[in-house]
Amino acid sequence: MKKQEIKKLTKDEVLKNIDKLKKDLFNFRFQKINSQVTNPAKISETKKTIARLKTKLKGTLNA
Repeated sequence: MKKQEIKKLTKDEVLKNIDKLKKDLFNFRFQKINSQVTNPAKISETKKTIARLKTKLKGTLNA
């Protein structure tokens, strides 16, 4: 998810995306243990996206 896409999201959409990405990250961890990860870079990208969404969420709460 790109930064421009994140800026356009509402608070509810941000929360839904965070939940979805956390579930994906959970599944990636199991795939990593079982040596089934097709794209290891996807794990770090997912973590960064979660951080961006949390930052956006924090900004909307303070504003």
